[in-house]
Amino acid sequence: MFQIRPATLEEKPLLQALIARSARGLSTQDYSPQQIEGALRGAFGVDTQLILDGTYFVAEEAGHLVGCGGWSYRRTLFGGDARADREVGDLDPEKDAAKIRAFFVDPDHARRGIGKAILEACERAARARGFTRFEMMATLPGVRLYEACGYQADERVSYPLGAELSIEFVRMSKAG
Repeated sequence: MFQIRPATLEEKPLLQALIARSARGLSTQDYSPQQIEGALRGAFGVDTQLILDGTYFVAEEAGHLVGCGGWSYRRTLFGGDARADREVGDLDPEKDAAKIRAFFVDPDHARRGIGKAILEACERAARARGFTRFEMMATLPGVRLYEACGYQADERVSYPLGAELSIEFVRMSKAG
């Protein structure tokens, strides 16, 4: 059985490894190997600000990290530390949606409710801070989970990865 708790800065290398395992193991039906590797250089990755804000969670089982994901009261919608265009300004819960961010599950632990449990923890924490709406930039493999949790697909977005390579995401949102 896994437990959900806040991530720590000391776990950053473990989180980076988990994200890479997840992307390489669970995204192959939706993305090419080139897209996955390109995304791991910026679109996918640890956002240290989430850890510092206390809004990034891990699922831990028997001392091992088996999932991660978070939410943010800052403007950046997606991407790790490598993205230069991040916006760290605060959101206003009265008019802005909390950002659901950076969900990844170890392939050996997929389809066991880990992503859903982390998502529920994020939504509870965001509601406690006054947010009533949520939005995200979902990976294609994540869309099925988010739809099952009440999120609506808004639009597909093509994100450039460089060298004539891009990756598709789906902007999603939920009220409540």
